[in-house]
Amino acid sequence: MPDTNTPRIDCSPATAAGAFHHRRWPRRALLVAMLTAFVAPAPAQQVNPDETGHEPANTREALQNARPVTAKHAMVVSAQHLATMVGVDILKRGGNAVDAAVAVGFAEAVVHPCCGNIGGGGFMTIHLKDGRNLFLDFREKAPARATPTMFQDAEGNVVEGRSTDTYLGVGVPGTVMGFDTALKAYGTMSLKQVIAPAIKLAREGYILQQGDVDSLRSGNDGFAKHANVAAIFLNHGKPFKVGERLVQKDLAHTLELIANGGSKAFYEGPIARAVVKGSDANGGILSLRDFADYTAQWEKPIQCEYRGYTVVSAPPPSSGGTTLCLILQIVKPYPLAKWGYGSVNSVHYIVEAERRAFADRNTYLGDPAFVHNPIDMLLSDAHAARLRATIKPDRATPSSEVTGSLGAPEGNHTTHYSVVDKDGNAVSTTYTVNFLFGNKQIAGDTGFFLNDEMDDFTGKPGVANGAGLVQGVINQVEPGKRPLSSMTPTIVLRDGKPFMLTGSPGSATIISSVLGSFLNVVDFGMNMQQAVNAPRLHQQWYPDVVYAGQGLLTPESQQTLESMGYTFKQFSGGAVEAILLNPKTGLLEGANDPRRPAGLAAGY
Repeated sequence: MPDTNTPRIDCSPATAAGAFHHRRWPRRALLVAMLTAFVAPAPAQQVNPDETGHEPANTREALQNARPVTAKHAMVVSAQHLATMVGVDILKRGGNAVDAAVAVGFAEAVVHPCCGNIGGGGFMTIHLKDGRNLFLDFREKAPARATPTMFQDAEGNVVEGRSTDTYLGVGVPGTVMGFDTALKAYGTMSLKQVIAPAIKLAREGYILQQGDVDSLRSGNDGFAKHANVAAIFLNHGKPFKVGERLVQKDLAHTLELIANGGSKAFYEGPIARAVVKGSDANGGILSLRDFADYTAQWEKPIQCEYRGYTVVSAPPPSSGGTTLCLILQIVKPYPLAKWGYGSVNSVHYIVEAERRAFADRNTYLGDPAFVHNPIDMLLSDAHAARLRATIKPDRATPSSEVTGSLGAPEGNHTTHYSVVDKDGNAVSTTYTVNFLFGNKQIAGDTGFFLNDEMDDFTGKPGVANGAGLVQGVINQVEPGKRPLSSMTPTIVLRDGKPFMLTGSPGSATIISSVLGSFLNVVDFGMNMQQAVNAPRLHQQWYPDVVYAGQGLLTPESQQTLESMGYTFKQFSGGAVEAILLNPKTGLLEGANDPRRPAGLAAGY
């Protein structure tokens, strides 16, 4: 337990970003201090390559007036408004949260093509009305011919782009089997019923709004490189504009095959054959056996306690739940609510907790089918206390002084959506193709983008991957292995019932974005929309930089923290799609992140 009576750096309104009081927000002086402060740090280093949105307007009025969407019975929040409405319609028709989650996932594969996918994989955290907490792993797998040095040249140097822009970067997709598995186990509707809205959207097309066009813009240069991609995602060779209709007939046909044949159609039929043919023609190593051998599997979720709340999140091969809980374990004794959101003390101790947690993440975690993950030790009170004791109250700890704390180890683009139904079932889903539009290639006439998820492996120990994460041999490429992920689909319980669903895209910044959405409510007293909109804070061990959202710090606070040894860069962070079940009103509060302007929170 830290000595909270020790004199600390002043975090009064004059020097802090202005606290969100944990009982009464806003307090006028503190609110003005925070919302009128805009930091102009050095140009951002890209730590979340899958970001498509924009930093929300952190004006005083914007944050003060931010209010979530409310509903009495059920709620869906996703990064694309049409996908959200698909989920709401399923719920209104009597489907449960799993039915709606699968329907939203397939719909996003059509209307959010940068990120929603059937060519990638992900995770699903589920809370059932009977109290059970479940976790489904449908992360991509490395092909059987994969090797630890496949992304290096003859001299052992990592070849730029090999793991992200080629068929060598494609892992065996898991989304279709994951959705089919969840639906068969806990859904109430047929695959044909939940996939029908996606087929219609693909076949008939949908009218593009500004957020959709913004998302497509990031892939326009890549689309032009491949004729079959350009034929779909460029309008006669030119970028699509607002008001135009995007039709995807090839994808509609692929979805119809899945609707009629289930997972078998994808993993053993013409879809798998088309992907393997594309891989063979482009120097890849995927095989029909890789598809036939793919499995989605149920795992025990990570759970931890924080101030009376139970956090239920993603276990390995995701690092998200473990890292999130380790950060919470470290900061738990500190009076964050008293110090306030954006204060020097809060920023200092959260950053130092993130630094240490990410060092452990990058050193010890990997696919549990291949390596031992020391979860119990990492999340023990004693371990958190040891890490906490190394934090200096008045200075930053250089990342070079932080190592994996247990000794030697033993042995991107992304989107998130949240669903709660009328019975209290809850599903938090994050899935990905890694970078925006994956490797930006489509196999033949399948109509969907392939992932470049192999980049999440360690291309070479000690060399940063596309997310800037420096990892070790424990996450090296191996046949059939699932790459370590940062996806953090999370359900927070209070007295055994859902209190919050949260998750985000953003590569390594997923973890800090989820952390912030939770702390902003629990410690800093924000409503769900304020918590989602608020500027973010991220530190991932290496690079030794603190990423801060615009408006998080006053100039005075930043100057104080820089004098303690911190270096800041500006960033936006992930795009949280969250739901709060307000125990005072009994209403569901949905919050779509303005960083995803095409998204929507809706319910009934």
